[in-house]
Amino acid sequence: MNYQIPNWLIILGGCGQIFTALIYPYIRHKVFDWYNDVKQLKPLNQEIAKTYGRYIQGLNFSFGLIAILLTNDLQNGTKLALAITGLIAAYWIGKVITQIAYYPMYDIPKKLIFKIGSYFMNMLFTLFAFVYGWLFIMNLIAYLNL
Repeated sequence: MNYQIPNWLIILGGCGQIFTALIYPYIRHKVFDWYNDVKQLKPLNQEIAKTYGRYIQGLNFSFGLIAILLTNDLQNGTKLALAITGLIAAYWIGKVITQIAYYPMYDIPKKLIFKIGSYFMNMLFTLFAFVYGWLFIMNLIAYLNL
């Protein structure tokens, strides 16, 4: 049986990750009013929050580029493929768990576009967790020669 992930699915996931990186500032500003909340922090904490926001955006964009440009390398069963797919899988699985465990406690604006966007983003995060989890498992099987 062939359990390889189709390249188009990996590339779709990569495009989705780049999309999340590009839409991230809009979501912070329009949905969460994040910038006004950050202004209430002490100056150093403001910079730390902004820096971590940029890290998240940069990671999402980088993971997307890796998926698009190195599609075959992500599934070749090498130690590096195993490490990279494990890292990205942990990142997105952690995001999905955090989304389920903590985010329902908070209200997002009630506009229909934000409600639809919330479902769409959650589907994307789940897709990323699935694709990279699958890649990690396939790389682990290949690496261990199971």
